[in-house]
Amino acid sequence: MLRALRDHPNGLTLGELAKLLLLPRSTVQRIVDALNDENMVIAASPVRGVRLGPALLALAAVTRFEIAEIARPLLEELSRECGETVDLAQLDGNKLVFIDQVSGSHRLRAESAIGVSFPLHSTAPGKAMLAAMEAEELQNLRPRLRLTALTRHTATSWPVLDDALAKVRSSRIGIDIEENSVGICAVAAVVRLPNGELAAVSIPVPTQRFAGSRATLERLLLAKVDRLQQMIGGGRRRERR
Repeated sequence: MLRALRDHPNGLTLGELAKLLLLPRSTVQRIVDALNDENMVIAASPVRGVRLGPALLALAAVTRFEIAEIARPLLEELSRECGETVDLAQLDGNKLVFIDQVSGSHRLRAESAIGVSFPLHSTAPGKAMLAAMEAEELQNLRPRLRLTALTRHTATSWPVLDDALAKVRSSRIGIDIEENSVGICAVAAVVRLPNGELAAVSIPVPTQRFAGSRATLERLLLAKVDRLQQMIGGGRRRERR
């Protein structure tokens, strides 16, 4: 019922709730009365029934489901299954910041560090985030992105980067083939948080192992990211116009 009211911020009548939830009106009345006693719902208007109430604000204030805490078990699971390092990054203005990392089991492995920031245009998680942005959001960010060449493979013009982002939108996988660091490739997929912010899970791999493992890495990555998205909810990106 709370989810239904969340999706209808102007409120719903008891009849509308009963129809939407496929419940008897008497059952809906009892639930609404209980929620109203706790101020979790309040009257919307004389004709609009009830809407979400102020008590939910207090609950939200004490709830701390940090994405790193929720994602950690899945990052560890993904690392065990593929043997590689797995990173979690969040968008931070015109760059990304790594907020968690699980080291791989290979002696030769790719690692950075928690708290380190990287460009968006040259990294797999960065491109995954750029591709997931709304058209207006991406347009507003363009002037703030310096397409600096970090290796000879880095995209340094918007036409080239736009082509890469189109492929990411189709495959759901951000790719970095020695675009940020020579000797390192990576795959990444984006997660949209309930507040609309973007995060990405990525797997950096030494170049010598990448080609042979890329298909497996992409399959495992998408499976884990889909599970994570289901766990945290979060809004879907609207269709581009």
